[in-house]
Amino acid sequence: MHLMNEFTLHADTAYKLAEQKAAQYFASLFTQVKNRSYVPALTADFHLWKKSHIHHHSWLSFFSRNQRNPGSADYHRYIQWLNYTGKLNDYLDRSISYIYMRDLGKALDSPDTQTRILRMVADIKDQLIPSAAAGGEAQPDMLNLAKLYRWAQKEGVETATIWVITKLKTVSANLPEEMNPEQAQRKLIKIIIGVVMHVMEEMEENLAPAERALRLDEAIRLGYSYGLTYPFIDDLLDSAVLTAPEKEQYSRLIRQALLSGIVPELGEWDGEKIPLMEYVHSELREAFEYIKNHQRTETQKSFFERSYVFFHSQEIDRAKNLSHDGYTNEELYIPVILKSSSSRLIVRSVISAPLDDGFDQRTFYYGLYNQLADDFADMSGDMLEGAVTPYTYYLKYRQQRNDLINPFEMYWTVISHLLHNVFHSDPKTCEVILDRVINGLKRTRERLGRDKYNEIMGIFAAGSPEFKRLVDRMVHKAEDVDFFDKLLRDQLLNTLRNNRKEKEEFHDTIKTVRGVINSQLLIPKPEGMTPMKELLIDAANYSLEGDGKRIRPVLTWVMGVREYGLEPAEIVPLLRSLEYMHTASLIFDDLPSQDNASTRRGRETLHQVYDAATAELTGLFLIQKATEEQASLRHFDPKTVLALMQYSAQKTGDMCMGQAMDLHSKGEDLTLEQLNEVCFYKTGIAFEAALVMPAMLAQVKEAEIAGLKKFAYHAGIAFQIKDDLLDQEGDRLLLGKPVGQDAGNNTSTFVSILGLENARKELWEHYCLASEALSELPRNIAFLKHLLNYMVNRNR
Repeated sequence: MHLMNEFTLHADTAYKLAEQKAAQYFASLFTQVKNRSYVPALTADFHLWKKSHIHHHSWLSFFSRNQRNPGSADYHRYIQWLNYTGKLNDYLDRSISYIYMRDLGKALDSPDTQTRILRMVADIKDQLIPSAAAGGEAQPDMLNLAKLYRWAQKEGVETATIWVITKLKTVSANLPEEMNPEQAQRKLIKIIIGVVMHVMEEMEENLAPAERALRLDEAIRLGYSYGLTYPFIDDLLDSAVLTAPEKEQYSRLIRQALLSGIVPELGEWDGEKIPLMEYVHSELREAFEYIKNHQRTETQKSFFERSYVFFHSQEIDRAKNLSHDGYTNEELYIPVILKSSSSRLIVRSVISAPLDDGFDQRTFYYGLYNQLADDFADMSGDMLEGAVTPYTYYLKYRQQRNDLINPFEMYWTVISHLLHNVFHSDPKTCEVILDRVINGLKRTRERLGRDKYNEIMGIFAAGSPEFKRLVDRMVHKAEDVDFFDKLLRDQLLNTLRNNRKEKEEFHDTIKTVRGVINSQLLIPKPEGMTPMKELLIDAANYSLEGDGKRIRPVLTWVMGVREYGLEPAEIVPLLRSLEYMHTASLIFDDLPSQDNASTRRGRETLHQVYDAATAELTGLFLIQKATEEQASLRHFDPKTVLALMQYSAQKTGDMCMGQAMDLHSKGEDLTLEQLNEVCFYKTGIAFEAALVMPAMLAQVKEAEIAGLKKFAYHAGIAFQIKDDLLDQEGDRLLLGKPVGQDAGNNTSTFVSILGLENARKELWEHYCLASEALSELPRNIAFLKHLLNYMVNRNR
């Protein structure tokens, strides 16, 4: 209790000091708003600025189609256009300069900062130009898991990257729909990148690779741990997921953690909230402990104090009600100043970075500009939700309350204050901030539509008509004011939404096609058959009725029907043949003479229900049925079908060889190369066949078939590594079979050879190789991308 009182005392003192500083800042701004000093200052700034941004085009330029802006919606074409027109350098320079100023708290008049900005611009340009020229998926590299993992390999942070990929996937899976999972993921990714940038900025240039890797590893984990507060605290408390009493209970828990330095137990929750809150509590506790344990003794106090200031100011702001008509200007703005400045100062505390000269001042004053810009952009949504911001409150009470500050005038006042009082009229800073201001207004006009935008501006900019006309002209005419981080933000959200949609389609396709396959899979029993034949069919159907994933025939259906345009009914025999062959391989694999498994697909294995001899004969029977099905592909060229059957027979023989290699290797320590070979023959070939057979029927070019084989090789190995990892650490109920079988059978696996950590790395190496093979195919096959992601992320 003494510790709690001490923490509480420090926190209250810290908050009062921060509040006093915010009040002084507000008083200074209030004076400037009243006398509208921003108008002459920014008018002069804009007249100087517009010389570089309002261009007078000759009539000939309208006939130059090759130089027309394609629009930022097409990520790769837009980057190519910027490079083609010579605008890419300036585009990246203002974008990176803004990030250094906003996120890193740097002054742009520093020669050292300019050197770092130029170096980062060159690095990004080197990555962007080849990527844009290659085209492909319109998504940022940060969401391309193969490219992300290649970066991790280069930096030596594979383990942390695998960890954070898994964490992000789990967060997405656990967020309720009301919390907008895509926005939550975007914020998390943004915070992780921001923290990594902070840490990279603090590194010495001659840092040893091992130390650099260690710091980046910590930065990734710290970024996730800090970023988690946005979806799991801010968004959760702002959403309708929790009731008012539950929000109060949750807020008390967070406050207690910040005041005591110890996360308390969760407490009681009702039935439907228990799984969510248990997950949130567990993740936040782990994150809290990680951050706390990575604080230096001398920075721990400031970390807790800043975190408390941030949280408490948010709570004060969150408690406001739009129906209350008596809030003072101070009550509206001071919490906003506190939370906007604290959020960036916390990052420095999280990474235990020293504050350079002027950092605290620049960050403190800058935060309000960013918050007012965000609140202006979100105004419509905030009004609908009844949230209190300076904008929504002014919209509702401006005619009743003459004393209310117009937040748009406050916005321009803050900008003028930043340019001339904080950054001392530095030309580069003026250029970058005014670029950002006009870009923000352009984006708002585009989102709201011209009429709604003009209506809003008529309300907020009515007090200075000449300045409004100047700004309107800038918004309408100015060019070259777009920013890379906004492009990434838009692409990030689009990619997350598209990925979610494609993932839903992927699972819907599997469910639908799996149902079609299951309905036609069982072998019929004609009348008058012999008892022995009936026994074999019953045994075969028992194995076929198990809860199989049917990945191989589903894959064949998707490739054949969706990609190659084959008729669904015409390839049903091929689908059956693939599942018959696969089921036969499982029957043989489970036999006492081989793996001696007791359960498969959630049920007893076939030899347990019948006997080993019957199981062996059933496996042979299914292989013959597979051949019979392939021979009935009557709607295709006979030579093609014959070639397909020959290919199938060869691959079945190869699979037998792979099983023999596996059996003979029991008790032996295989090398990685040997295990890869066994894995390919046992597992990879089946994936290859599922891809190649429909391609053969469609008579696609050999180069494409070679690409499919390459993808199948690496995807198959990735699938097997995941199986080995699940055998070591999976859930028996989800798997439908016992875990630890490989160790019990004395079988060499990727885990036994490499260990858990290196097996995960090997999994991601093959994921990258499969993904890279996929990108080389002449068609973009979204299903294969999601199949690959499913293979490495599945839990069964």
